[in-house]
Amino acid sequence: MRKKYSYTKRIKQIYKYFQIYRKHSYRFHMRSHYVEKRVESFFNWLTNSKEVTNMTYDITDINKEQLIHFISDVTNKNYAFVKTYLNEITNDEKLKNHIINNTIKNKDQFADNTSYFGRRLGWYMLVRILKPKVVVETGIDKGLGSCVLSAAIKKNKEEGFEGRYFGTELSKTNGYLFSKPYSEYGKIIRGDSVESLKKFTSKIDLFINDSDHSHEYEALEYNTIKNKLSKRAYIIGDNSHESRALYDFSNKNNRNFLFFKEEPLNHFYPGAGIGVSYIKNQL
Repeated sequence: MRKKYSYTKRIKQIYKYFQIYRKHSYRFHMRSHYVEKRVESFFNWLTNSKEVTNMTYDITDINKEQLIHFISDVTNKNYAFVKTYLNEITNDEKLKNHIINNTIKNKDQFADNTSYFGRRLGWYMLVRILKPKVVVETGIDKGLGSCVLSAAIKKNKEEGFEGRYFGTELSKTNGYLFSKPYSEYGKIIRGDSVESLKKFTSKIDLFINDSDHSHEYEALEYNTIKNKLSKRAYIIGDNSHESRALYDFSNKNNRNFLFFKEEPLNHFYPGAGIGVSYIKNQL
C-alpha cells in the first residue's frame, strides 16, 4: 500500500533546512558553487534526457587526457601512440550514426538519441593496442559497449589482426544496438553470465565485467574465468569505483591493478571508471 504523503513532515524539513541556511549563510554563499553546477545539470538531465540507468555522457577534455595517460601506463605505450586511437574513435562518424539510428529505429523510451562513449573510450583504445583474439564482456544492456569493442576489432582486422567479440546477457531482448556491421565481428550468448563462462572454451585475451554489480557475483565471474585467461590477458572491472572485487582478485593472483576515475561532462552523475588488472611487461 502506498504511503500517504505527509505535507506537515515536508514543511518541517523545509523549515529545518531554512534554519541551517540562516545559521551558515556565509559559508553557504562561499562554497555553494561546488554543488550549483551539479544541481543545474541534474535538472537539465531531468527535463531533457529519457535515460534512467546506464546513463551515457561525454567526459571532460582533461579527463580524456588523463585516460590517455592511464592507458599508456597499463600498456607501456607512449602517449602520442595511444592518443591516435582516441582520435580514431572520436572521429568515427559511422559508429556514432549507427548508435543514433538504431536507438531511433528501436524507439527505446529510456534512451537518448546521442552517441557518447564515456569511459568506453578506454575500452576501445585497449582493444586497438592489445589486438586481442578473444574479447568477452558480461552484461551488454543496449549493446553500446558491444559496438565500441567490435568497432575496434573491425579496425584490427583491417590491419591483419583477427579478433572476436562475445557478449553474455541474461535478458532475451537486450542488445538492439549490436547489429550489422558490428555484429559480424562477434555474438551475444544469452543466459546467466557465470553459467555461460563455465561453458566458454576459448582462451580470453580481454575480459570486461559489466553484469551483476554485486561484489559476490563479480568475484564469482573472475574466479570462473581465472583458468581461461591467456598469458597476456587484461581484465576490466566496470564497477571498480564501488567494488573491491577486481582489486582483491589481482592481489590474490599476483596481478597489477590500476583505476581510472571518470569525470562526466555537464552531467549530474559523478561518473564510474575503469579498473584494470594486468601483468606488467607482457607486450
